[in-house]
Amino acid sequence: MARAGLTGERLAQAGAELADEVGFDQVTVSALARQFGVQVASLYSHVRSSADLKARIATVALTELADRASTAVAGRASRAALSALADVYRDYARKHPGRYAATRFVPDSPAPEHVDSGRRHSELVRAVLRGYDLDEPAQTDAVRLLGSTIHGYIQLESAGTFAFSEPSSDDSWPRIIDALDTLLRSWS
Repeated sequence: MARAGLTGERLAQAGAELADEVGFDQVTVSALARQFGVQVASLYSHVRSSADLKARIATVALTELADRASTAVAGRASRAALSALADVYRDYARKHPGRYAATRFVPDSPAPEHVDSGRRHSELVRAVLRGYDLDEPAQTDAVRLLGSTIHGYIQLESAGTFAFSEPSSDDSWPRIIDALDTLLRSWS
């Protein structure tokens, strides 16, 4: 008999919360079954596999992050929009480390919801870049530059790499954003 209230959506949300507690890589159908106090087999009527569960968690995280980023960049342009976007990503990674890790998960066969939520991030970055008046292929290059710089910084910071040097990562962050802004303004 199926446990009342268990749905794929509820399992994805619980999986996202579990990811923040134990790390995204540690989230499995078995771990989630233990959390709900049910047999593993009972969850397979809601998710196909651990990979399916992780894809659903990634969709939850991508959607949450896109919603926050969209609100943050609304009505802003150029450096203000760039800073707002980057700050949302960094804050989300700090508050939800497991979910943030899930945003980097690429499913073998992504569901349309996953593709849509991922596309929103690309559209948000491109919206920020409109303030810099970049044409193609420069805009695609800039999307890749921003993604690698912002996500790379966040990954290194969360791993503790910046903890042993001065200035602090909090002091460096606005200078990194200023450098990106300067680069984007002068892109030829």
